Amino acid sequence: MNINFFFDFLSPFSYLASFKLVELAEETGNKIIYHPIDLDKAKKAIGNIGPTNRDMPVKLSYLKQDIDRWASLYNIPLKFIPNFNTEKLNKGMFYSDDESEQAKYVKFAFFLTWGKGNAPDSQLVFDEVCNGLGWNINDFLNFIESDEASKEYQKSTENAINKHIFGVPTMMVDEYMWWGNDRIIFLEKFLNTNNKQINRRESK
Repeated sequence: MNINFFFDFLSPFSYLASFKLVELAEETGNKIIYHPIDLDKAKKAIGNIGPTNRDMPVKLSYLKQDIDRWASLYNIPLKFIPNFNTEKLNKGMFYSDDESEQAKYVKFAFFLTWGKGNAPDSQLVFDEVCNGLGWNINDFLNFIESDEASKEYQKSTENAINKHIFGVPTMMVDEYMWWGNDRIIFLEKFLNTNNKQINRRESK
């Protein structure tokens, strides 16, 4: 089964979920399909035009503690990023249409940002991602500024909106949806139940 993963690199909970999903996909024999989206557009599509969490100091202070707890639980590094300018980094995944390369891109990009605390629009992040994947940096930079990249990004966002995605991270299997890093436990239960049903049918 395909686990469709909708995310925006500005989301620390997407970073956390991306790590756990890789483990879950390997354990259950399923594949992750990555969908970077413009979170602000998805929220506005449902009328959510209020302040973001990062605009509310009291809530943001709590959320920073919360994501640190999750990172400790998952035993992964987490450093808060200095800005949330993720549009170019989101677009960058579409530089390749190879699913294995896209998965590596997402892993590298999340590690360099939320794992190491680099700005998502920094040249360092673009350089290191391209170096890790063996991509030509100039070609990559030209791509993320191109109309082609914008169209792919818009199409991915519109697809999410059409599926009623209103936040990130969101995971979908067929028409079933789970929103939030803390909902992965329910996705895991769903996948394991599905695998058991398949195994029973195959054993008959």
